[in-house]
Amino acid sequence: MPTTVSPTHDVLLYFLAIFIPPLTVFFKRGCTADFWINICLWILGWIPGVLHAWYIISRSEGAM
Repeated sequence: MPTTVSPTHDVLLYFLAIFIPPLTVFFKRGCTADFWINICLWILGWIPGVLHAWYIISRSEGAM
């Protein structure tokens, strides 16, 4: 039976993604290509990093 992440946890991650997007991607996916892509996007601009982090949070099954 797969475990699900609580909606409260995701809401907190969405809020944290506004300030530190790579950290939320790391919490969801670990140190994978998505994490490094998010760091590059965050360096290029705050908004692309946040949007990518929100995308990862919404599409992840919950790795934590």
